Amino acid sequence: MAIKNDAKNDASVLAFEKKLVSSDGYLYGTTWRTDSTWPKSSPLKLIEKSVRGTISNRLKTAIQNDPLKLNAEVEKPNLQKVDACALGENQDTLHLSFTLKVLGGVEKPSASNGPEFNKSYPNVAKTYIEETGFSELAKRYAINIANGRYLWRNRVGAEKIEVVVTIGDQQQLVFDAKQFSLRDFNASTPDLDTLANKIADALSGKLPYLLISIDAYALVGKAQEVYPS
Repeated sequence: MAIKNDAKNDASVLAFEKKLVSSDGYLYGTTWRTDSTWPKSSPLKLIEKSVRGTISNRLKTAIQNDPLKLNAEVEKPNLQKVDACALGENQDTLHLSFTLKVLGGVEKPSASNGPEFNKSYPNVAKTYIEETGFSELAKRYAINIANGRYLWRNRVGAEKIEVVVTIGDQQQLVFDAKQFSLRDFNASTPDLDTLANKIADALSGKLPYLLISIDAYALVGKAQEVYPS
């Protein structure tokens, strides 16, 4: 089913509520597990560091042509303060924890002033849900959870990465993030399919909502710097 593209069918005001609602991510430090359970983690704190840089702005012509003034200007300190974060001296693993809520209701705009659009869009959305069930989209979301993409710079250089996912019914899924590519969505495992099916059911409205708890553990090295953003 298609929506006719004409002026009467246009909505000048159209808005949708987000269907993936993530919490803030919290960073903890711990040590890589030696058995089936993870050791207790401790919160990491930002540390303010002072950096002595060099003057890099364009100098005035009078200063550029005077060697004495130029040397004096170059030797001036350019003091800066930056935020830094690192694991403790006895910690080698970054623990990132956050939650992700998946909601349905994609067939209902939160705001729309197009009468014709309001009549046709729900039918189009319901037809899409019936035909696809969000299966491909849910699979891509699941892979991006499993591969730890949200670790960003912390993923680079990590020796090992384990992602522990707890879905709404307290079922726990464990993924080796290094086994999932960041460049394609061709992966398929039983646990990945389970997660993708749950996400698809929530997006399709078969579940009222789905709350996913995600704990990612990255072995980055003892006392190494980590990056909150």
